[in-house]
Amino acid sequence: MASKKKTNELPMTGNATTMNLNTMLLTNIQGSQYFKHDLYALKTYHEVVDEIYYKVAHLEPWEKGSRKTAGQVGMCGGVRGVGAGGVVSSAFCLLYKLYTLKLTRKQLNGLLTHGDSAYIRALGFLYIRYTQPPSDLWDWIEPYVNDTEAIDPKAGGGRTSTIGALCRKMIVNADWYDTLLPRIPIKISKELDGLIRSLPPAPDASTGENYEEGDGEQEEGGEHGAEDGRVKSNRGSRHVSPDHSRAWDRDRGDRDRDRGDRDRDRDRNADSRARGRDSSRYADGDRDRDRDRDRDHDRRDKDYDRDRDRDRDRDRDRDRDRDRDRDRDRDRDRDRDRDYDRRDKDYDRRDRDSERDRDRDGDRDRDRDDREYSSRHGRDREDGGRSRDKRDH
Repeated sequence: MASKKKTNELPMTGNATTMNLNTMLLTNIQGSQYFKHDLYALKTYHEVVDEIYYKVAHLEPWEKGSRKTAGQVGMCGGVRGVGAGGVVSSAFCLLYKLYTLKLTRKQLNGLLTHGDSAYIRALGFLYIRYTQPPSDLWDWIEPYVNDTEAIDPKAGGGRTSTIGALCRKMIVNADWYDTLLPRIPIKISKELDGLIRSLPPAPDASTGENYEEGDGEQEEGGEHGAEDGRVKSNRGSRHVSPDHSRAWDRDRGDRDRDRGDRDRDRDRNADSRARGRDSSRYADGDRDRDRDRDRDHDRRDKDYDRDRDRDRDRDRDRDRDRDRDRDRDRDRDRDRDRDYDRRDKDYDRRDRDSERDRDRDGDRDRDRDDREYSSRHGRDREDGGRSRDKRDH
């Protein structure tokens, strides 16, 4: 398959939301306490790699014995993972955690070549199988199809395999321990199958000999099925030369020594981290006590402020009531004065009206007296005139 110019940013194939995981499997991962609480605290690539080293012991999606599939057929069968979830494995929780970090090409290559644990490498290959375009699979897998590092992918152990056999299994098989790997288009699948068939059988991790088996694993129970302990093969066991075997043993011894040194260094680092955590815990205890003391002081200050505010509110209410009473008395006095003024005005008005009425009555009496006087004098003159007239005659 033609290689293309590679950038550090990785492409993504299929469903970017689900990472192409089975729906039931993804639901169990996202709902597990381990993923939601323990892995949530891990923020960096190196923290997740350390977690893989300590927590991953197999590559199945479900913990052993947690998934009941007996009697289920069809879409509810063991392969589909529908309606028969169990306890999801730490391996697949960490695989999805790696996906949430959006690995770069450099980080993914770091997983594939990691020297501390075969499970770190295996999760790197699973990450490729789930996320990378099918056309790029061979470019990723091809350098490792003959890798002899031993690994046991089965929950509970007993099926030792190699990294090379595991890579071949991911390419040619769609089934992966009660779940399905993403589908590869038929044309690309045929090309990959032809490339795998053209390779020599995958080497056996325990003896350094080549073997070839349908799933790249030993027979159930860890038994090799042959008196000399070699793995059974469809074509029969192939012996390698003594020189190759000795060279392979020397390489394996060097790798074991290196791994032992790394394990000791890791243990020392773990001890120093534990001591650091203890000292940090003591410091945290002192800090908690200081925080509690400060909290008590703050609480007392708040109580004092609350009492002072209550007293201030009580005084303010008392002053408000006193002002209200004073205003009420003032209004009452004002109303009383207004009533007095109104009554005085009424008295004055009545006096003036009475006096005016008396003056009017007096004027009217004088006018009547004047009229009576005038009429009497007028009659008297008339009578006097008539008397004179009579005398003159």
